[in-house]
Amino acid sequence: MKRSMRNWVKNENVQMTAIAFATAVGAQFKINPFREDYFRIGLGVSILLFLLMIMPHLSYVKTGILTGIANLLFQSADLINHVQTVSILESMRDNLGAGVYYVVFAYGLSKFRHQFHEMQPLLLGGLITCIDFSSNFVELLLRGMLSGTNIFYMKEWLYLLVVGGLRSYFVIGLYNSFAVRQMRLLHAEQEKRMEQMLSVNSGLYGEAFYLQKAMNTIEGIAVDSYDLYRDLREQELNQYSQRTLGIAQQIHEVKKDSQRILAGLLKLYDNEKAVNMSLSEVLNFSIKGNRKYSEMLNRKIEIRIEQQYDCDSPYYIPLLTVMNNLIANAVEAIENDGTIRIRVLEEGADVQFVVIDSGKGVPEAKRDVIFEPGYTTKFNEVGIAATGIGLSHVRDIVQSLEGRISVKSAPQGEKGSSFVVSIPKANLINEDGADDAFYPDRG
Repeated sequence: MKRSMRNWVKNENVQMTAIAFATAVGAQFKINPFREDYFRIGLGVSILLFLLMIMPHLSYVKTGILTGIANLLFQSADLINHVQTVSILESMRDNLGAGVYYVVFAYGLSKFRHQFHEMQPLLLGGLITCIDFSSNFVELLLRGMLSGTNIFYMKEWLYLLVVGGLRSYFVIGLYNSFAVRQMRLLHAEQEKRMEQMLSVNSGLYGEAFYLQKAMNTIEGIAVDSYDLYRDLREQELNQYSQRTLGIAQQIHEVKKDSQRILAGLLKLYDNEKAVNMSLSEVLNFSIKGNRKYSEMLNRKIEIRIEQQYDCDSPYYIPLLTVMNNLIANAVEAIENDGTIRIRVLEEGADVQFVVIDSGKGVPEAKRDVIFEPGYTTKFNEVGIAATGIGLSHVRDIVQSLEGRISVKSAPQGEKGSSFVVSIPKANLINEDGADDAFYPDRG
């Protein structure tokens, strides 16, 4: 039912009929600027112009014809209703000019419809004013011929020109406001989709990175197992050698399964199609995501940024992964409320990313082990420790870019900790500057 209703609303004939009806109704709200009731100015023209501009896919001429017919019928019925002595034919004759006006107006617009979005507003307003004036000329000419009355007065023509201009520029201003709002909504939607895409790609990159490392470890174990098998066989320890060979074969199967999983991940994370992204954009997405994370944890955290260096980098996904981890750790280190400061500095040939939090800090005795796999201070509600691979993950990614990461106390007079990541500028900008381990499919 909903689908059929949606399809019905999207039908062009229905849309053109709706425009004709809306214009005819709007035309009933009118003023009579002339001494006699030969010509009326209503809202119909403004409604027709605005709707045609926001629905350029419709046929302007067909819409104009339908609008002309609708106006002829509406205004004729209105005249008969107010003047009982007027016949149907007389009423239609008196209002035929109004119907023709809409046909001529829509036809004139159709000749320039493809240039509307390329024209400057002032020029477009002048063009529409000329079309409006020409349509009024045809209407008044037809009214004069049918009624046999002279209606060509200079004052009225001047009035029509001024009113037509004001009406045209008003509608163009309204349309531009509508278009700007639509563009803002579209931009917000695109930014939201970009955020989601970056979040997914960052996660996929991390999984692929660690899977590649695990495969390298598995391959080393398989080689060692096979060497052990050969040593045992040479010593004629057949029972143990066969068991060792079986273990080596199982490890080889695990490696093949891991390769299949990695291939699937790399199809989703297609680095060949990646484009460059500026460091400021990477920081913006990281901060937005972690602001939501802090709200989810019911913590009032102010995130400040001080950026003294910016560049475009093809490695925005791993940078996003690094910054997300560091900022998320900073959020978790703050118990209730606090501040996180992010700095991006140019230090000689390096770019420094500094994340400073006002949390509980890292004890000096533990600073040498926090980047090791398995180290964690996080436990769930039943006391089970987290995996502890977050900071080791960050360290490995930084090292793949030939960078360094360290932790120290927050600047003097402040509590908390400060994580400093230093990466050579050349490796951020140049696609050949990073280690092959950076992209799992290059290894």
